[in-house]
Amino acid sequence: MKLLSVTPAPHIWAKDDTQSIMRDVLIALAPAFIASIVIFGINALLVTVVCVVAAVLSEFLFEKAVKRPVTITDLSAAVTGVLLSFCLPYDIPLWIAALGSVIAIVVVKQLFGGIGQNFANPAITARVVLLICGFNGAMTTFNLDGVSGATPLADGAVNPGVMTMFLGNHAGSLGETCALALIIGGVYLLVRKVITWHIPVAYIGTVAVISLIAQQDLSIQLMGGGLLLGAFFMATDYTTSPMTNVGKLIYGVGCGLLTMMVRLWGATPEGVSYAILLMNILTPHIDKLTKHKAFGGEKA
Repeated sequence: MKLLSVTPAPHIWAKDDTQSIMRDVLIALAPAFIASIVIFGINALLVTVVCVVAAVLSEFLFEKAVKRPVTITDLSAAVTGVLLSFCLPYDIPLWIAALGSVIAIVVVKQLFGGIGQNFANPAITARVVLLICGFNGAMTTFNLDGVSGATPLADGAVNPGVMTMFLGNHAGSLGETCALALIIGGVYLLVRKVITWHIPVAYIGTVAVISLIAQQDLSIQLMGGGLLLGAFFMATDYTTSPMTNVGKLIYGVGCGLLTMMVRLWGATPEGVSYAILLMNILTPHIDKLTKHKAFGGEKA
């Protein structure tokens, strides 16, 4: 009598796949997308569309060229395009936005083997590459209602008020300004269990604590830059964040510390992109230090 059947892993199946997860991320980004159009106008829509089309087209053409299976239907390229657009000013030249998507998909994602193989978040890395490649002026000059201005994080900038910061009617990248929309999206991801609380809470909490210790304006530090977008949507990327809960907490704290180091002492007022990129690089080491011991196994 056959009592036990042994089959290869995986032994537990779930209904979620890459497409369903990416669809949830796009739904979660929708409130910030709508807010960006309300605040910045039709140009916000154009920048987002250009980034998404360039990202999807880059993935399709590259995979065709190297004879890999085409994966654009998993929606991960579309998510990368939206996230990159959210890191850009609404009036950035469209060719720079498209170039950023090509860098994100081809250089950061596909050259390392495609989804799941990239060493860092593609959108974050593309933004950093654009900043250091001479497009800093186009990416850090913000306009609102035809008037140039700096983000509330910049030295000498005036706090526009907590409610203005919360609703997003201030200068900044098109998808980073409306804290309300980003919080709604973050809560959606938590409720849908696409992400866990560990990274966002550790990241935002660390920034809040250091801001209070350094006597910084808490509303500006939490809502004036890319913290909420980074904490909910970028730092939580499956491929580039730790696997264990302890590792996620360490990672989130590290992101918060690096963000505040750049904000307080760096040459640029914002440190979210640099912080997440550096912690992405450290993720394999965090995983190694915090991995679980197999049941009955010996400690490494």
